[in-house]
Amino acid sequence: MDHSKHVPLRPDEISAANLDGANIYGPDDSHIGEVAHTHGVGPATNVIVDVGGFLGIGAKRVALSASELNFMRDEDGKVHATTSMTKDQLKALPEHQD
Repeated sequence: MDHSKHVPLRPDEISAANLDGANIYGPDDSHIGEVAHTHGVGPATNVIVDVGGFLGIGAKRVALSASELNFMRDEDGKVHATTSMTKDQLKALPEHQD
């Protein structure tokens, strides 16, 4: 996927309504997880990501700051994000407990 043509989200667009369910892609552009939910609003938002698993089963939930992810919209308006972290690096983070 060529993210260079995608439009970055503005800080005021960082919200649960826009981020929940967004796909997360790693440095090699592989799908590494989805946004399960968020805590907070704007750039200080904590993003809870389901990493691994299949359809949410067996996934590990980890918390990241929204600033650690590059959220954008594709040509169809669908929100997704990229990160410099690999799936293994995310899985090595402490598990998030709600």
